[in-house]
Amino acid sequence: MMTRLLAADQSFRVIPIMGMQGMGKTTLAKLIFNNKVVAHHFPSRAWPSTTASSTIGDSRQILLDIIKKLMNCEMRVTTYAVCSNEHEEMMQKLEAFFMDNRCLIVMDDPSNFFYWNSLLKVIADTSNGSRMIWITRKMSIPPNLTSISTDPHPLRLRTDEESWAMFTHALKVSIPSELHVLKKKIVRRCGGLPLLIDKFAEELSHKDATIEEWSNALDQPYHDQEKVWSSTLYRIYKDLSLHMRRCLFSLIIFPPDFDIPLRRLITFWVAEDMVEIEDKNEAPEDVAERCLNLLIAQGMVQVANKKLNGNVKTVRLPHALRQYWLSKAQEATALGNPIYTRSELFPGNDMIHRLVDHLDKDDITFDHIHGGHNTSSTSLTQHYRDVLSFRSFDNQEKLEPAQYIGNFLGRCISSSCFLLLQVLDLENVFRPKLPEALGKLTQLRYLGMRSTFLEKLPSSISKLQNLQTLDIKHTNINTLPDSIWELQQLRHLYLSEGYRSKLKPRPSIGCLTTLQTLCGLFVDEETPIRDGLNRLLSLRKLGLAMPSQRKAMSSQVEVVTEWVQNLKHLRSLRVKSISEDYEAWDLELKRLTGHLNLSCIYLFGRLRNPSIVSQFPLSLIDLTLSGSELTKDPMQLLDKLPNLRSLKLYAKSYLGKSMHCSKGGFPQLRVLKLWKLDQLEEWKVEKGALQALRDLEITYSDRPLVVPKELLDRSPLLKIDIVELDQ
Repeated sequence: MMTRLLAADQSFRVIPIMGMQGMGKTTLAKLIFNNKVVAHHFPSRAWPSTTASSTIGDSRQILLDIIKKLMNCEMRVTTYAVCSNEHEEMMQKLEAFFMDNRCLIVMDDPSNFFYWNSLLKVIADTSNGSRMIWITRKMSIPPNLTSISTDPHPLRLRTDEESWAMFTHALKVSIPSELHVLKKKIVRRCGGLPLLIDKFAEELSHKDATIEEWSNALDQPYHDQEKVWSSTLYRIYKDLSLHMRRCLFSLIIFPPDFDIPLRRLITFWVAEDMVEIEDKNEAPEDVAERCLNLLIAQGMVQVANKKLNGNVKTVRLPHALRQYWLSKAQEATALGNPIYTRSELFPGNDMIHRLVDHLDKDDITFDHIHGGHNTSSTSLTQHYRDVLSFRSFDNQEKLEPAQYIGNFLGRCISSSCFLLLQVLDLENVFRPKLPEALGKLTQLRYLGMRSTFLEKLPSSISKLQNLQTLDIKHTNINTLPDSIWELQQLRHLYLSEGYRSKLKPRPSIGCLTTLQTLCGLFVDEETPIRDGLNRLLSLRKLGLAMPSQRKAMSSQVEVVTEWVQNLKHLRSLRVKSISEDYEAWDLELKRLTGHLNLSCIYLFGRLRNPSIVSQFPLSLIDLTLSGSELTKDPMQLLDKLPNLRSLKLYAKSYLGKSMHCSKGGFPQLRVLKLWKLDQLEEWKVEKGALQALRDLEITYSDRPLVVPKELLDRSPLLKIDIVELDQ
């Protein structure tokens, strides 16, 4: 916001701050308005006492207030005059003043302001760098502001860590260590909304700081929530398209304390055709992600956690919205349907639409899934014939495989149920046994087995010709059947890197031409790269590991290098070159400047061509180097990357003795991690370098690296962690 406000652009600009009630829009604007640098840059500033306008008289008073604050002069006008010379006089005064003075005006949710066009007319053509901050709950820019506004600054619901930081700052008492166990409950109760965080902190400030008192407060109904969220509920039903509402409502099937991974949600929406695709050339995953970002911007979905580079990692439905919809569902059940289930039913009957296992023993589906060997075929058909998705959240740590899943699936399939199934998501369920009859689920699009430690896939998987996503990351599957090549609709394939997952050579027919994601692939001498994988040029995400370059691997390495060079749609690249004892080995790569969409790079291995570090694309956001053994200062090679937000230099990535960060370097870098750079003795940071840095972590084993004074002086904006390795 400050950068936009103080930019050298001399044209008049409106900077919109958007967000629902209680999001902190006015608080942010006040911090900016009262900033000393801003006050010096804008000698004339005006923030009308009120911008609520219901009559022409109200609007006239707002205009007078602006004149008074800008010019420090009073004007007497006829309050109820609709058109008069007085109005023209006001506009002439303002126009003359705007021409000679750089001004800042804040309009706080100016609903029904009668003189918008008049005010904009006299200020829009000025060329002295004047600005207007426009605060609004609406998520769209009015037509009369479109040409003169910057990109809006939407405020989102705060993450858990941001919420806790805000809560502890607002609390008027210190928090005993034993009360930290309530952190999770507190931040989820407030739903990431600053207004509710402040109010709850104020409430707890007047209570005894004990587990009992605070727990009681958490269990009490929070009446302010319904009032604050009512406008959001109104916008959900009035403004959202049917597709966006379906996407939003789908979040309620996840457990209340569950943080939903972004990649899991996006593939779920795509598999169930929830997003509306208007441009056939646009990937459905991009449409789904844009839909999610819109819901986040409007305060309807909360970001639970972010990645180090600032991108969304996990999301959840805000607590208040979940409670509201659950209460409505309970009302509907009380009025009509006597069946209790946390799954989603088709309207008007007992047929289950989306089957969800929350391990709730009162749920009618529990016995069917976890026991129910005597459940009749008729009973199964009654409930599960038309199920479109099945998810289990059985994340309990177990020693015995979850064979009940295979038994339940087998009984349902033999009873002609699940034949319309599109999503089978068993992530984190320990070793679910998949029946061979899985191949009958020909409508299946998403098969999620991540973190299940599954040991094999049924051979009938080749019959799943509509499968779009196969996720076997963190399983014990090291070789996929060659029939995997026959899955012509497959878009995302996640393999188990830790278990050295491999692909068999490509048969004479079949090629994964639609594949966009290939992660966790282990490349050895037999991996079908040439005339196989190297034909997959639509990949957007690639992650692979190669063993040390034995003579037999040299030709494979060359083909892989050329393949990566040709992947022009690549957004994320992860390459590891490892020895037999998992140490960094020689890594061959060519320059990547032509990869205009590449935003994330992870390289593990000794760079045979270290000059590529200075040839990374300008689109790069996240960079990790490990074992690279660079001898030239990486800070001097990387500091001109304009979008780099996260830089991690791990063990042996740099072997030099000094690093130097120049003025103006790393303009967007927020996270910097320096781990075990044992040769490094000196680090110099010039004033004006690393201006956006917020998180610095230094890990050492022999001697600590001295943090430059320029960075130490930035506390508390900069968080600094220095960790001794053996601790």
